[in-house]
Amino acid sequence: MLLVPVGATEQHGPHLPLTVDTDIAVCLARLAAERRPDALVAPPVAFGSSGEHQAFPGTLSIGRRATELLLIELVRSATESVPRVLLVSTHGGNADAVNRAVRVVRSEGRDAKAWTPGWTGDAHAGRTETSVMLSIAPERVDVSAATGGATAPIEELLPQLERQGVRRVSANGVLGDPAGASADEGSRLLAEATGRLLVLLERWIGRPVP
Repeated sequence: MLLVPVGATEQHGPHLPLTVDTDIAVCLARLAAERRPDALVAPPVAFGSSGEHQAFPGTLSIGRRATELLLIELVRSATESVPRVLLVSTHGGNADAVNRAVRVVRSEGRDAKAWTPGWTGDAHAGRTETSVMLSIAPERVDVSAATGGATAPIEELLPQLERQGVRRVSANGVLGDPAGASADEGSRLLAEATGRLLVLLERWIGRPVP
């Protein structure tokens, strides 16, 4: 099977790199592949649908439709040589494109799925993502620049965010608060998510870790 990390290149506040989503997707795919020798990890898809972050420098978005088409063609190509493809998706803004792409390729008889970590912490560049990045690449986290942003529940922020972008609801681009983030918490979150991913793979393939 092929695990394809699907991330984004977009702002993650003043303290995190533009590559957070891609870094996390790659890390989770590799952690799962370490436990499953029958899994290969593809180079990541590092651009996606990030239009809501476009007001911040560094964000590079290709939009929903382009993301969907890219993933469709990628899975079509991959399934010519591997039996299954899993899209490991870690950017919420890609959800529609990822799900649409999976529906299209499955309608063609290709065995593909999408998976997300399912973390329920703050939405963007807050404690959850900051903790995970402190575990993955602490040298890329500027803790001194970490400040809270919009802390209202994402359900309340989403309508305005989708219409007018993240900057309209958060001047620093953070949705949540990175206060209290730690590498230990990040390692725990990664381990729990990897466990869920391995369960999915075992159920999908029908056999346990070799």
